[in-house]
Parts: sequence; C-alpha cells; structure tokens
Amino acid sequence: MQNVESTFMKEAIALSVANVETGKGGPFGTVVVKDGKIIARAVNQVTASNDPTAHAEIIAIREACRVLNTISLQGCEIYTSCEPCPMCLGAIYWARPDKLFYANTKEDAAAIQFNDQFIYTEIAKPVVERTLFTRQLLRDEALEAFKKWEESPLKIMY
Repeated sequence: MQNVESTFMKEAIALSVANVETGKGGPFGTVVVKDGKIIARAVNQVTASNDPTAHAEIIAIREACRVLNTISLQGCEIYTSCEPCPMCLGAIYWARPDKLFYANTKEDAAAIQFNDQFIYTEIAKPVVERTLFTRQLLRDEALEAFKKWEESPLKIMY
C-alpha cells in the first residue's frame, strides 16, 4: 500500500510544484482518490481567482463531490502537499473522507510565510477576546430557520 500512497502523494506534490512554476498560485496541490483512482485534482488558486477560500483542498473536495454526485467523501482518501490549514481541515472533516495524507507540515508552511497559527490561537479564544470584532445580533429572529429545519420533512441530514 505504501507505494500506491506514495504515487498519489507524488501527484499532489507535482501539482504544487507546477502551480509555483506557472505563477498561478501558492505551492499547494491536492488529489482525491476513490477505489485506487484519482477522481479530483486541484491547486491553490487564491491569487488567480481573487478568492481567499480557493485552497487546493477546498477545490478538490468540491470537484470530487461533483464527480461523485454526493456531499460525502466516505470511501475516499485525500492527499495534499501540505498539512491543511484550519479552513481546509474543517472542510475535510465535513467531507468525511476515510483518510488524509499530507507531505509538508504547517511549520514548513509557516517558514515560507504561510502561517496559520494565529487562526488556531483566535479560534481557541472566547468570542469577546478575538482580534476580529464579533458581535451576535438578532438570534431570536435567526432561530426561525433552525426551528423550520428541525421540523422540515425536506431536510437531508449531513
């Protein structure tokens, strides 16, 4: 199994290298694998698309879900050239793949100015202590959607 896993990781790494060489985005690549076949490939497109959420993992998850016509990546493996940032890690957990493999560490990324430690630190703080001004508004009005969801026969749980 190690050789197969290495093959998929090499593809994710090759994507990350090519993305830097073409100048289209950051040094990150991801592949999603199901049943021993790559079903989605993606690279970081943050600067190319002016979208701060266009990380390779997010784009690969979206493509894999489109290909599989599902909201779940159960039965899949994700190979990413770098340990996922907090946003991507959250998305990966929501997608529910069976396995996650990464190459570079978050410390390696921090060494080249991709440092997400401040996000980990901020998330752990109480809301009132965060750097980003955050205030709750209109909770009672917003609860209407939650009540309707709870009662809806149309909901699809995820």
